[in-house]
Formats: sequence, C-alpha cells, structure tokens
Amino acid sequence: MLLTIDVGNTNVTIGLYDGEKLAHHWRLATDHARMPDEYGLQLLGLLQRAGCVTECLEGVCLASVVPPLTRRVVLACREYLDQDPLVVDTGVKTGVRIRYEDPKQVGADRVADAVAVQTLYGGPACVIDFGTATTFNAVTRDGEYLGGAITAGINLAAEALFTRAAKLPHIDLQRPPSVIGRNTVHAMQAGLLFGYVAMVEGMVTRFREELGPEMKVIATGGLAEVVARETSVIGIIAPWLTLDGLRIIWGLNRP
Repeated sequence: MLLTIDVGNTNVTIGLYDGEKLAHHWRLATDHARMPDEYGLQLLGLLQRAGCVTECLEGVCLASVVPPLTRRVVLACREYLDQDPLVVDTGVKTGVRIRYEDPKQVGADRVADAVAVQTLYGGPACVIDFGTATTFNAVTRDGEYLGGAITAGINLAAEALFTRAAKLPHIDLQRPPSVIGRNTVHAMQAGLLFGYVAMVEGMVTRFREELGPEMKVIATGGLAEVVARETSVIGIIAPWLTLDGLRIIWGLNRP
C-alpha cells in the first residue's frame, strides 16, 4: 500500500492507496507547532484505524508547501513508519513539463494536480484548487504545466473581513437565501460565495480564450463542491486530485 501526504497551509491531506484505489483518506488541520513525534504517532494512529500495519506500506509520497513542516513529516515517516518518503521537488520525475519562468516556484501540490489531470483527464484543462489560496492552473493539450493565477481563498477572505472590520462577524460559508442579503451574515455569505463564483466564471472564460474551447474545468480542494453547486462552468469535481497525482508520481519514481 502507498501513503500519500499533501501538507498545505491550512490542511494536511492524507491518502492510503491499495493499488490505484484510494482506500482511505483523511483531512487534518495543519499545526505548525507539532513535532515529528506527534506527526509520527498521528500517522500510526490513522494507519491502525484503517487496519494497516507499517509492514504493509510500500512507500510514502509527500508534497509540501510548508517548508518548516516538510522535514518534520519526513522524520516522522522515517522514525515511525520505517519509510523514507519521496518528496516531490526538483529532480523528481513527473512526466509533466513545467513552462513556468522559474519551475522551482511552482508548488508541489500544483505539480501533482497537473500530473493527475494529464493522466486521468487529459488537456487542455483549467484546474481550480480551492485551498488557503484559490489557484487557477493551466495544463496544455500536450500535458505541459503552463502557469496560472493565484488569489486569496474564500476562507482567507472571510477571515480577513472578520479580523479587519470591527462590526463584521465570523461566519460559516453557506448558501444564503438570496444574493441580496437582508442581514449582515447573509450579506457576507452572498458576497463571498457568489462573488467567488462570479470570479471563477470570469477566470474560466479568460483561460478558455487562451487554451481553446475544448478546455476542461476541474475543481479540487475542500470547497470545490460548495462552489461547483453554484455554477455550470465546472465540469469535473475531483476532491482528492493532489493525492492521485502523488500516487502517479510515486509510480514514475519507484525503486
């Protein structure tokens, strides 16, 4: 079995694969204070809950956009799982050409998303990842990662309203009764949800102008389903796209 780990700024997403099947998955809060022993014990606990002993693991593939935590998770895997993780970084085979001006600046999660899209769906494609940041990523017909656009994520925008505007409350992101809010909570929910939906529709239109009319639109990340329910421009919802990409990358680099 293969363990895949995606360390993000807000969540750590973990998948346990049996061959090509995602047998178990977990989404945990990122804790910047957690030590390697704590990560190791947590990983062991998840595996035990899934009925998997460490001897069953064939390997671990790791993507991280939080450098201080990368080494801690690597140490946890070595000490508690007896595995030296494959860390997606420069020099790792991905099968995807990166056409960014500086390929080192592309986050490992965005590379994994591009790998999964090219293998599972094919290009051209616009991959929208609803995470701490909302990223729009372009994959060409030939499977090249062309680049993309980055903006603040929905939850980050909601938190900014709460912390920077004295009279605005902390809210849960839910669909309000109407786009015209009749109270402050509904007005904030409408602005955040429908505002981001409008942004997604506008960005998809602009990406399609550059990638062509046959461009697929694929959404991933924790809020992908919430946004996709409000628009018809998203054709595929793939909440575990990054984990699928890590599985494929592991297969290209396995010993």
